Amino acid sequence: MSRFWSPVVHTLTPYVPGEQPRLANLIKLNTNECPYGPSPKVLDAIRAATNDTLRLYPDPTAQALCAAIARAHDVPADHVFVGNGSDEVLAHTFQGLLNHPEPLLFPDITYSFYPVYCGLYGIRHETVPLDDDMRIDIAAYRRPCGGIIIPNPNAPTGIALGLDAIRAVLTDHPDAVVVVDEAYVDFGAETAIALVDQHPNLLVVRTLSKSSALAGLRVGYAIGQPDLIAALTRVKDSFNSYPLDRLAQVGAIAAIEDREWLANTREKIISSRDRLTDSLGKMGFDVLPSQANFIFARHPDRDAAYLASALRERAIIVRHFRTPRIAQWLRITIGTDAECQALITGLTDVLAQNGG
Repeated sequence: MSRFWSPVVHTLTPYVPGEQPRLANLIKLNTNECPYGPSPKVLDAIRAATNDTLRLYPDPTAQALCAAIARAHDVPADHVFVGNGSDEVLAHTFQGLLNHPEPLLFPDITYSFYPVYCGLYGIRHETVPLDDDMRIDIAAYRRPCGGIIIPNPNAPTGIALGLDAIRAVLTDHPDAVVVVDEAYVDFGAETAIALVDQHPNLLVVRTLSKSSALAGLRVGYAIGQPDLIAALTRVKDSFNSYPLDRLAQVGAIAAIEDREWLANTREKIISSRDRLTDSLGKMGFDVLPSQANFIFARHPDRDAAYLASALRERAIIVRHFRTPRIAQWLRITIGTDAECQALITGLTDVLAQNGG
């Protein structure tokens, strides 16, 4: 606390990012990073752009990147907005499209940055409980609101909605913006981008941090009709006209254009996820049906905090949330097959030491 702080700073409860520990021989399964490096074409593009042009500002409109995204998703370029990671895109979305007198709606168990943005911007919000199976109940969103944001798949559960459910939410709220946060959509869920043309109130937000293995490059984007994109651009240009540097822009273009690398990497992660889910199930864990690059699991007879601590002693890091309803669950990122096997070996050892 400081007497020099602005009043709003005293009221903020900041987002707590996943731990980035510096431990030798660490198996890091806590922040949903891709276990494989980015496309070699990304590295080649960044190397080629590392030259004297770095003295110049980057394109503030990221025109070439927006065009590449538009081609990849078969939408017009004026339907695309880019930012410094999807977190920045979401921040501009909360300020530019979701800040209304009526409350914003989002799930009670979801990406924990959402209430942080509400606190930062003074946005009224109401959380809508997941059902007993940890699924989003779209019927519960049929109430007056100033906007809705739904991750699909949801995090940290990994459970996804089908397009019919997304379409129903859009139809129920034609006068409110509906944001679908698709950070993990490439791992088995259906993208809502196909609905953008029919629904002017839909904004789809995506990232290159997960499936494209570019968490270190910080590139996110949104797709929606031009009126929504214009709002995000106005907020962006009132905050930072140059959110993406030259290297990020060329690297992102290379990643988007290398469809073969994306398909191969995605398939490896999905296959590893299915094997890990099966293995944990045989060990007595309850595992939610995930369509993300992580799983959400609990053991009916073992405390989640203890399991996370015991794994850490074995240099394996998973994510444990000490929050209501999910305090006995662990979110486990899908690593390489060798990392997943090390996790199974570690858990087997922990359970055996406790009579499991």
